[in-house]
Amino acid sequence: MLFQIKEGKAKQVREKEFKLEKDIQFFVEKNMEELLGLEFITTEFAINNFRIDSLAYDRENNAFMIVEYKRGRNESLIDQGYTYLNILFDRKADFILKYNEEKNKNLRIGDIDWEQSRVIFISPKFTDYQIKANDFKNNPIELIQIKRYENDIVETDRIKKNSNIKMETIENNDKDSLISNVDNQVKIYTEEEHLSKASDELKELYNKFRNVITEWDNIEVEAKKFYIAFKGARNIADVVVQSRSLKIFINLRAGELDDPKELFRNISEVGHWGNGDYETTISDDINFEYIMSLIKQSWIKNKK
Repeated sequence: MLFQIKEGKAKQVREKEFKLEKDIQFFVEKNMEELLGLEFITTEFAINNFRIDSLAYDRENNAFMIVEYKRGRNESLIDQGYTYLNILFDRKADFILKYNEEKNKNLRIGDIDWEQSRVIFISPKFTDYQIKANDFKNNPIELIQIKRYENDIVETDRIKKNSNIKMETIENNDKDSLISNVDNQVKIYTEEEHLSKASDELKELYNKFRNVITEWDNIEVEAKKFYIAFKGARNIADVVVQSRSLKIFINLRAGELDDPKELFRNISEVGHWGNGDYETTISDDINFEYIMSLIKQSWIKNKK
């Protein structure tokens, strides 16, 4: 429950439900950058006799994101999600064309990291069955719950996948063939994959870093293609695991980081993988507490 404090007394803030899926869609599309960190492209994108609610672009991963909205609680999200991803991979040129038309850009098929494509379902409530059915570590479908309350308060909650089990297909019918086709073209990265090349000493250093930062409020850890992201509302810090060192990026713009020891270099004019304009490389914990204090500056700005 949420409470609002008035004159020292707590008053419950009651939920004010979205009446229609369109209400959720309109709100998310108007605030997609703030809510999802995505660039909104277009609404109701018609293709292959289907109509995609919202088409978006993930600049961090150079990938298209399909966003669907639900109020009913009985639909199969897996079937719809994999169908839309299959259409995306089959009609890549149409998605590129739509982006270029809407954004007046000259994006090419080769510019997209297609294996990072995802479908996001947004709903005020998912059933236990929908959550369980989606809980596979190699599943490219994300679920986000959204709730609206009195006083213009909106809450979002990304449902984490907790299972280490992979979705398997045996390709004995059209549905399994569709899932297999998508799975062959998407890639879900894990921390374990990033750490597989690291020495035991470096794994210990990474785990120390991870344990400290995840003690802060509402930190999510998400393995990307080139780095591991530590996220609040936005990325706080990104870590590239090398064989004997960690490369750490702090998500602050040039001039925002207070770093008296100048351990982080300004990379605002240099191409790089992680978010933000500051980077350092460490192989031991000599400056560990100091580095964590710098990252906390980003947490204060980018936390939920």
